[in-house]
Amino acid sequence: MKYLHTMIRVADPDKTIAFFEVLGLKEVRRMENEAGRFTLIFLATPEDMNAPGERARAEVELTYNWPNEGETPEEYTGGRNFGHLAYYVDDIYETCQRVQDAGHIVHRPPRDGYMAFVKSPDGISIELLQEGGAKEPAEPWKSMPNTGSW
Repeated sequence: MKYLHTMIRVADPDKTIAFFEVLGLKEVRRMENEAGRFTLIFLATPEDMNAPGERARAEVELTYNWPNEGETPEEYTGGRNFGHLAYYVDDIYETCQRVQDAGHIVHRPPRDGYMAFVKSPDGISIELLQEGGAKEPAEPWKSMPNTGSW
């Protein structure tokens, strides 16, 4: 058995792709299905990518269900019911700063130098973990309060 991907439904693919790019993921392939009226977009970290045209070792699949003519895209709620995606990062503080600089909220700051939570534009929780263990707790993160839920 081999892990392939995690699928999340999205209301705005461009906005969601931009969010995941801030975290370091890149689009590896896309499939448009006119008969089924949906688009599948697969993202992966550079470390998980294989040769061009091959599946990455681990992917996030964004599913965009096309709205009917004149309708708005479906809204998805309950992202917390999904659970979360988790990624090791090289530098938890630099990653969280990049997320903030891109206009997103760090809902659970890395006060401990090890773990943080952010959310995609569709409310999917993303856990960020410091590769190799905790860094020395540092400001402004160590005194930053939680915001909302994750």
